[in-house]
Amino acid sequence: MLTWLADYEELFGPLRMLRFITFRTVLAAGTAFLIGVLIGPWLIARFKALKFGHGYVDDRTGSLGATYSDKKHTPTMGGLIIFVSVALASLAWAQPNVWVTVSLLVYTLLTIPGWRDDYRKVVRKSRDGISSWEKIAWQTFATAAALGILMASPDSRDSIRELWIPFMKQPLLVAMPLVLLLVLIYLWIVGFSNAINLTDGLDGLAVGCTISVALVFGIMAYAAGNVILSDYLLISYVAGTGELAVICGALIGACTAFLWFNSHPAQVFMGDTGSLALGGLIGVMAFMIHQPLTLVIVGGVFVAEAGSVIIQVGWFKYTKRRFGAGRRVFLMAPLHHHFQKKGWPESKVVVRFWIISLICALAGLATLKIR
Repeated sequence: MLTWLADYEELFGPLRMLRFITFRTVLAAGTAFLIGVLIGPWLIARFKALKFGHGYVDDRTGSLGATYSDKKHTPTMGGLIIFVSVALASLAWAQPNVWVTVSLLVYTLLTIPGWRDDYRKVVRKSRDGISSWEKIAWQTFATAAALGILMASPDSRDSIRELWIPFMKQPLLVAMPLVLLLVLIYLWIVGFSNAINLTDGLDGLAVGCTISVALVFGIMAYAAGNVILSDYLLISYVAGTGELAVICGALIGACTAFLWFNSHPAQVFMGDTGSLALGGLIGVMAFMIHQPLTLVIVGGVFVAEAGSVIIQVGWFKYTKRRFGAGRRVFLMAPLHHHFQKKGWPESKVVVRFWIISLICALAGLATLKIR
């Protein structure tokens, strides 16, 4: 929105800086952070006034429930702080193109069911939000809308069908069949949407890991949109995706602002309003810059959290059917609860998971050079 000011550089020389993606990324991060810290206290106060806390202790946490009893009145829907900050900062500093449009569209479409889910929970004072079918319907609609726009635009219809994997300097598939493309994008949007949702169980855990993932994908988006860097690194050049670095910058700033309020003891929870949408946003951006499988490495904590639930449920059902009594691999799933059951304090679990997330992010970044 404000990038047009660069056209007036003859009136004020420094305005030419707005032509540089790196400069606008920094501006987006700073703008999102300021918006977040400014609207955060007001929104939190409104949530408290409207009694937008869960008002219940999730019975699925078992003996850990007592440790969360003091959190049952902490307001949720804090994902709105991130959404407003990212949306306004991105609109202000990113040059509009098909990649930016699809990213913000998916983010918006997945914020809606997340908000509806949180709203129903706080109204009913129970853990039952919207049905799983409604969530799937929204995620399917977001995927279909994203793919429809990408295939309709001449700037993206060819490149989006390329399938790249880490450590290879040529695409595995130059033109994926549309059915395969739809399935893969859907799995990435839904998979990481649910993975971040599962990770969001401790103060600051999900948002802290999101910051490290956004930082790496901001670098990757910039490299993918730069013809010189992409050629040097032997990765896919996708014209225009450099603008996604601006969105990643806005995401880093917004998440940092939210962490200010979400750090232990949390003043507000992200809720499904934030977690569902953040996973979808990161998932679709990874696909657009041809780094979908790299996201599995960079988002290692999210993958481990989701994987622990799949393993736990699968093994429990298998052993119950085979032996008549269900057995568990972990003391509790998702994975962060397993370590709480082992006696780790909440803050220790969060910080150690942040460290692992940073290691995963650096490992994913290293794949750019290993070809």
